[in-house]
Amino acid sequence: MNLLKEFLLDDTCSYLSDKKQTTHYKVINNCDSKSCEALIERGYRRFGKMYFRPICTACTECQSIKIDVENYTFSKSAKRVIKKAKDITSYIQVPSVTQEHLELFEKYHLYMHDKKGWDYSATTAQHYYNSFVTGHADFGYEVLYYDQEKLIAVDLIDILENGISSIYFYYDPDYAQYSLGKLSLYNQIKYAKNTNKKWIYLGYYVEGCPSLSYKAQYTPYLTLQGRPHEHEKFIWS
Repeated sequence: MNLLKEFLLDDTCSYLSDKKQTTHYKVINNCDSKSCEALIERGYRRFGKMYFRPICTACTECQSIKIDVENYTFSKSAKRVIKKAKDITSYIQVPSVTQEHLELFEKYHLYMHDKKGWDYSATTAQHYYNSFVTGHADFGYEVLYYDQEKLIAVDLIDILENGISSIYFYYDPDYAQYSLGKLSLYNQIKYAKNTNKKWIYLGYYVEGCPSLSYKAQYTPYLTLQGRPHEHEKFIWS
């Protein structure tokens, strides 16, 4: 693992607009799977070669959570979502960027800008590549969802030794009736069960942020205690 850069950044909170946020960033070249998982277990998230976590001193609203795969059971509602999507196909491969990706990414974010007031700025192939393609090493993948030959969703994940880290998901809003976000997470859980992985790392749960508070419905889950450093023991409970 080659640490290229490490820094702190103070800014407006990404999740709660009335708060400020201090984020710890690490830019890592050639990060291996074991090192990635060690950081994820300590509350970091990965975008490209960038690993980051909030370290705000006055706020602890961002809670890192992970689903307990072994004890997770699919509800009747979950089974209906899976059944409804029986004609949707999916493929897993290393992350890529195509015009199809960029158009879907743009469509999704314009929709979320109108629906939930998300900040919007047009993306570029280079920005997408830096965020979702580079840094994947031998553990980063994308799951592509298709309706026949039309790309309708992209799920970016890291498949690690003990679990799957959910990085980012976006979809075609014209297919909202299929609950594609739920479908992608159910598929992650199914894969984890089939491969004897213990966890689905969901990133941050923030009770007051609608875009993140939904994660509480995927029980049972564990919460990371505190903000352990790289060489400190981590505790989830």
